[in-house]
Amino acid sequence: MERARIGLLGYGTVGSNVYRLLERERSQILEATGVDLEVVGIAELNTSKHGVGAPRELFSTDAGAVIARPDVDIVVELVGGVETAFMLVHTALSSGKSVVTANKQLLANRGGPLFELAKEKGRQIRFEASVAGAVPIIKVMRESMIAADLHTVYGIVNGTTNYILTAMYAGEGDYASTLAQAQRLGYAEADPTDDVSGGDAAAKMAILASIAFKSRVTLADVRYEGIDRITPADVQYAKDFGYVIKLVGAARLVEGRVNVHVSPALVPEGHPLAAISGSYNAVLMQGHSIDEIMLSGPGAGGVQTSSAVISDIVSIVSTKTAGFLQNCSCYRHLDFCPDDELESAFFIRAQVEDRAGVLSQISSVFGEHDVSIESMIQKGHGEQAELVFVTHPTKEHNATAALRAVESLACVRGSTMAIRVL
Repeated sequence: MERARIGLLGYGTVGSNVYRLLERERSQILEATGVDLEVVGIAELNTSKHGVGAPRELFSTDAGAVIARPDVDIVVELVGGVETAFMLVHTALSSGKSVVTANKQLLANRGGPLFELAKEKGRQIRFEASVAGAVPIIKVMRESMIAADLHTVYGIVNGTTNYILTAMYAGEGDYASTLAQAQRLGYAEADPTDDVSGGDAAAKMAILASIAFKSRVTLADVRYEGIDRITPADVQYAKDFGYVIKLVGAARLVEGRVNVHVSPALVPEGHPLAAISGSYNAVLMQGHSIDEIMLSGPGAGGVQTSSAVISDIVSIVSTKTAGFLQNCSCYRHLDFCPDDELESAFFIRAQVEDRAGVLSQISSVFGEHDVSIESMIQKGHGEQAELVFVTHPTKEHNATAALRAVESLACVRGSTMAIRVL
């Protein structure tokens, strides 16, 4: 029997579940792998958690001391953040220990140097839990899709925003009330900014794009928008046109260049991503060798995320040497393609004066910028009317220029709302 000793950094929702799940499944993991997994040290600054669910003698407030223990083989980083986590993971790898992390912000911002260090030291960094919770997308993309020649990855990778948009689609309230409901149910943090702004999804898409295209993508390379401007009217209009609004991450190869962005999108009701509801996540991959494959499942929660962490631990102890599949596979350096050069259809909503000639003015502006209207809804509200369009696909810079010109018209009231169509 072999034994692998684990140092656990962080004992919050995920960390405590990792400990409990390891203890519960320890004998089955031993039977399956021949390796006995044992947590020998836990670093946690909040001393009120010491002894809760795990023996008090395992706890320390000094993460460095846990890493430095000579009997620790694998360090599990669950403290979050970027700078402190970078220092801890760097120390662990420098000490010759492999690392498991669920920290998407760390990997999306400063993953490159850590993967290089892991390669130099012959150690592994495993990070399945950093994207889509219990959905094993990282392993599938790095290993099963190695010959798939992926060119597109779409992701619904934030459970909070997907819950909110699902609730709005079901008529359960507006953005503010459904966000409050998500917080009551534990799907959203007290400060949900990173989720609702699109920042959380952007970090995850940077990781997925790096794996899919074998070229480093950081959070700074990803343009993102959130869902805070989405109204029940947008959701209803989308439904009238046959769409569902989702926060979608898109990573694409465009003539050998990489484009990654996150934004609300109208998804056709018959599309596989349209059916992903509640806090579930999904990643849809398209490749020249595979056509289309989608994985979906629970994207949030301590138990779900901890199961992904433990799968990474098992992967490390089951792999004798670190190599291409165990660490970063970013061996290419591809250029980036700006959003302005991409082509997309758009959903556009505008408040206008309810009088003759307004529609022709707006249509004329669209035509001047090569934006063609596919469908339209007009609803009057007293002296004002609401015009809602779905356009034919056009270059994004055309749509942006057209919207600026429309907003400058005297008949238009306030700013317009524009959402991409998947």
